[in-house]
Amino acid sequence: MNDHEAKTPAELERIKQAIADDFDEELEMQLEDDRLDELVAEGMSGPADETIDRKAYFRELFRLQHELVKLQDWVQYKKLKMLVIFEGRDSAGKGGAIKRVTQRLNPRTCRVVALPAPTNKEQGQWYFQRYVPHLPSAGEMVLFDRSWYNRAGVERVMGFCNPEQLEEFFQTVPDFERMLVRSGIILVKYWFSITDEEQEFRFKMRIHDPLKQWKLSPMDLESRVHWEDYTRAKEEMFDRTHTDEAPWWVVQAVDKKRARLNMISHLLSQVNYEDVPKQEVELPARVRHADYVRHAVKPELYVPEVY
Repeated sequence: MNDHEAKTPAELERIKQAIADDFDEELEMQLEDDRLDELVAEGMSGPADETIDRKAYFRELFRLQHELVKLQDWVQYKKLKMLVIFEGRDSAGKGGAIKRVTQRLNPRTCRVVALPAPTNKEQGQWYFQRYVPHLPSAGEMVLFDRSWYNRAGVERVMGFCNPEQLEEFFQTVPDFERMLVRSGIILVKYWFSITDEEQEFRFKMRIHDPLKQWKLSPMDLESRVHWEDYTRAKEEMFDRTHTDEAPWWVVQAVDKKRARLNMISHLLSQVNYEDVPKQEVELPARVRHADYVRHAVKPELYVPEVY
């Protein structure tokens, strides 16, 4: 997408929509429900042909996030252990979906795990060993932004494992995940699916957006060359690791907004949660002492008020 290339009306409209999506991602971190109507009234609604009405999207997102809070309360109350795996091609929207799941949850009992490439020491361990310490304890929700399925994807395609290691992985995964489920872990596995054309578009948008260029690694760019190899790897991964105890769930992710709503709605359906009984919270009265004196803060300690 060279800056000097002539853009078709469809391409221009797609770029505008992507930019609007970026603004939405920032707005979602700040908007409260009681401000939504005001913002829409000020003309911040989306274009008429947007795939999902922005106001409806925000309302449904906030509703689902409220349900996620109730789910987290239930997980804590019942001492459940919940593990959610997010997999998919580069730029498929896993990170954005994870952000919407965790946005309003208590970070003390909801963790995101995104492990870097294994160290030399970890390469000499049992393959699953470095993931085990991050598994959920009672009352916790853990979200894996990529997981042990790296071996079935990037490690396989890019030659970071040999055929024997790959076969051992496929032989082990079903039993390993059955063991997790038998131990009481609620395991949910999502694959975010996008088209070849959509990935190309998202990569080009990142290349030309200085705020998003950091998201593109050399490995991401190399994945474009190996699109078909990744497809074959994904298909075998589904065939050999989709089990009754730990099935795969595919999220249609070309439309990022719909993907987030659909995934969260499905995640909520995996647990029969209920409202948790809570004690009424009362703010205690402030204790005042006659001899208390508040001393002035030195002016040089204040952050300059530029705005």
